[in-house]
Amino acid sequence: MIRRLYDWVLSLAETRYGAWALFALAFAESSFFPIPPDVLLIALCVGALTKSYRFALICTLGSLIGGIVGYGIGYWLWHAPGGEASALAQFFFDHVPGFSEHKFETVRGLYEQYNFWIVFTAGFTPIPYKVITISAGVFHVPFPMFVLASLVGRAGRFFLVAALLHRYGAGITRFIDRWFNLLAVGFTVLLLLGFWLIKVVAH
Repeated sequence: MIRRLYDWVLSLAETRYGAWALFALAFAESSFFPIPPDVLLIALCVGALTKSYRFALICTLGSLIGGIVGYGIGYWLWHAPGGEASALAQFFFDHVPGFSEHKFETVRGLYEQYNFWIVFTAGFTPIPYKVITISAGVFHVPFPMFVLASLVGRAGRFFLVAALLHRYGAGITRFIDRWFNLLAVGFTVLLLLGFWLIKVVAH
């Protein structure tokens, strides 16, 4: 399923709506979509290397706005009037990869010590950014700090990708396509490692 999603996202680069699709993908990935926007960002940059940094900017803005929406979901919609998890929160726990009540409680402890760095690290690394955006709203992390940390982390990640593509070009895309299965396994390992690190730091 992930491979099919990957191929579908990659095919969007061949349409005239590639830049809009990149914005939409970056927006959606910040709260629920499982495929990172880097996939489409890479394809678009390779197709137009001179626009690499423009695509990185679009990706950053889409992800930042999506992150703000995720924050709003956590802040206003995560709890029912009685204080228990809302129907929306339960839907995320049941159907969206990366969400669980245990992970949320783990993240709660981290926010008390590492507010800025938790958001920045999730924005820059394979740690699920969507979990951090929504939980930041749930636990009322200071909004200006959340926006700043998200902007620095997301921009750092996407502009780094754009810079590498501007330097090395299509070879990276061929490499990803050839070794997708191994990269998917590696990404999953990094994702699990990210959650493990969260747990270790929390204790």
